[in-house]
Amino acid sequence: METNLQIDKIQEVLIAYLPKVVGGILLLIIGLWVIRRIMRALDRVMENRGMDLSLRKFLSSVLGAFLKIMLFLAALGMFGIETTSFIAIFGALMVGVGMALNGTIGHFASGVMLMIFKPFKVGDLVTIGGGQTGTVEAINAFNTTLATLDNKRIIIANSNVTGNDIINISGQGIVGVELAYDIGYTDNIAKAREVILRVGSECPYILDDPAQGVVVAELKDSAIQLNSRPFCKSEHYWDTKFYMQENVKLALDDAGISIPFAQLDVNMIPQN
Repeated sequence: METNLQIDKIQEVLIAYLPKVVGGILLLIIGLWVIRRIMRALDRVMENRGMDLSLRKFLSSVLGAFLKIMLFLAALGMFGIETTSFIAIFGALMVGVGMALNGTIGHFASGVMLMIFKPFKVGDLVTIGGGQTGTVEAINAFNTTLATLDNKRIIIANSNVTGNDIINISGQGIVGVELAYDIGYTDNIAKAREVILRVGSECPYILDDPAQGVVVAELKDSAIQLNSRPFCKSEHYWDTKFYMQENVKLALDDAGISIPFAQLDVNMIPQN
């Protein structure tokens, strides 16, 4: 008799919970299949829009984790388990983690912005607001790495990158090199211009278009300042600058054109 009662109770439990268990399992199976389809479709959309691969993977992983958590909670609900406490605990945990990682999350969010808006890419020559100039070596989730001309590696937190002015020197493919030369007031401007243009034409990095020009930029106290802006490919920026600085100086010397420099005249007054 007692055995029959136990069997009846087991049957009642199975009748009551078996549909929920089967429904929960089916929900998990179908839900995971739907999530995979959603993630594949989303990845194709992001790829077609030219989104960065690392950003695509990050967004896919975050969205995929969120959908799976929601699916898991829904399945627990179908099993008859109260999910309100789970949601409350999960929410409190996320708030605590967010407060603990406040600065880190800010760097991460800035990294996502850099990947989305792409103010620069790996290989670009940039100057970032703090005055750091170098070639972009890597754009990571939390920081950006620059390689300087003297072979130093500068690691800058992404929030410091997005929070400052960004000058992408090589972002256009070609770049103008700002040059300035001082000559004396007694020197011939036309001759100095001819010398600078000749050196520019001999430089292997300077482009013919746009053409190089030389203008009188300023009449200073002790010198006439001539400015020139030859254009070159972005990767030859420093080569062009250093070539022109050295060879223009040598050519001006050969042409007898002086480059004024600060001098101090001391007049001695003899004592009677």
